[in-house]
Amino acid sequence: MKVNQAVFGVFHHFELAHQMQRRGHLQKIYSTWPWARLKREGISRSQVSSFPWLHTTDFLLSRTRFYPRSVSVRVNAWSALSFDRWTNSMIEPCDAFIAISGAGLLTGRKVQEQGGKFVCDRGSTHQRYQERVVAEEYSRWGVASLTVVPHIVVREEKIYEQADAITVPSTVAKRSFVTMGVPAEKVHVIPYGVRLDKFTRTVEPAAGAFDVLFAGQVSLRKGIPYLLQAFAQVNHPRKTLTVVGSVQDDVRALLPTLPHVGVTFTGSIPQHELARKMSTSHLMVLPSVEEGLALVQGQAMACGCPVLATTATGAEDLFTDGVEGFIVADRDVTALVERMQQVADDPSLQQRLSEASLARVKFLGGWNQYGDAWDKLLHELTGVARDADELDYIL
Repeated sequence: MKVNQAVFGVFHHFELAHQMQRRGHLQKIYSTWPWARLKREGISRSQVSSFPWLHTTDFLLSRTRFYPRSVSVRVNAWSALSFDRWTNSMIEPCDAFIAISGAGLLTGRKVQEQGGKFVCDRGSTHQRYQERVVAEEYSRWGVASLTVVPHIVVREEKIYEQADAITVPSTVAKRSFVTMGVPAEKVHVIPYGVRLDKFTRTVEPAAGAFDVLFAGQVSLRKGIPYLLQAFAQVNHPRKTLTVVGSVQDDVRALLPTLPHVGVTFTGSIPQHELARKMSTSHLMVLPSVEEGLALVQGQAMACGCPVLATTATGAEDLFTDGVEGFIVADRDVTALVERMQQVADDPSLQQRLSEASLARVKFLGGWNQYGDAWDKLLHELTGVARDADELDYIL
C-alpha cells in the first residue's frame, strides 16, 4: 500500500510517518517546514518534500511585535492554499492520502480521481464547534474576540465533505463532528501515543511538597483562569504551580487579575526539560475547555506524573477516572480544587496514581498502537490486501 501525507509543520504527523514507514507504506510526507527543521524527525530525505516559503515566513514574523493579526490571517490562508496547490502538482498516484485538517482539498480530490482515498486528519474538535466554544469562553471572561476568519470554516467543511474518512484523536472530538451533522460512521477515533524514549521517569517528586504542573499554550481555550482560581484554594504549606508554555494574547491582560501566589510562568522549554519537570511534579492539571487529545497527558503519565484533566481534553480515551488520574467537568473550579486537594493530602494516593499511569502507558506501547489502528483503517478504506512483508511485521 502506498501512502502520502501532508502536514503544516510537524505536529504528530511525523510519528505517523514513522509508523507508515515501518510497515512499508510511506511514499512521501509533504510539510511546510524547511528540511533544516524536518531532518531531526528521522525520516529519510527521499521521503520528505518541503514547501517552506510562506508558512516559515509567517511563523517567524508572528514571533515579532510588529506583525498585525489581520495580515497574518491573510498570509496563513495564502500559505494553506499554496501548499495544497503545490502538493497537488507534486503528488504521485497512491492508495491513500492523509492530510492534516485544513490541507489537501485539491490534492485529495486528485487522489480520489486516480482511485485512491482521501483522509482528513483533524487534531481537535469540528472547526465550527471549536469556534463556538472559544467564543463562549471569550464572552465569559469579557475578552474581545480575535479577528473572525470565516474562510477557515468554509474550507474545513469542504474538506470534511470531500474526504472519504475523518480521523480524530478522541471520542469527545468525534462527538463534536456528530453534533455538527457529520455521519458518525465517517469519523474514526485514533488516540495519540507518546515517545517513550524521550518521556520517562528520571527522578521522584519531592517528599512533603505539592508541585503542580501545567503544560501547553497559556490561553482561554486551555482553561488557565480556572486552574489559577482552583490552585489558589488548595491548602498545602509547600504548594507550587509551574505553568509551562507561551502566553497567548487572549489571556495576557487577564492574567494580572487572577491569583498567582506560588505560581511560576516559565514560557516554552525544551522537551528534555519538560520531561524532567513532569518527573518531579506530583500532578499535572489540564483544564481545557476545547481540545482534541493533548499530547502532554500521555507524556506526563510516561514520567509517572498523574493527570487531572477536564472532559474536553479527550482524557477518557487515555486513562480511567480514579485509576491513573482524574477527569472532571469543563469549567468546574470546585471539582478541580477537590481533586487537587485530595492528591495533596494523600501521598499514598499520588503514588498509586503514578504507578498506574506508568503501567497504562507501558500497555499502550508508545506510538505502536496508533500505527496499528491507522494500518487497520487504511486497509479497510482502500481494500488493499496485506502483502508478505506486512504479515511478517505483524507476526
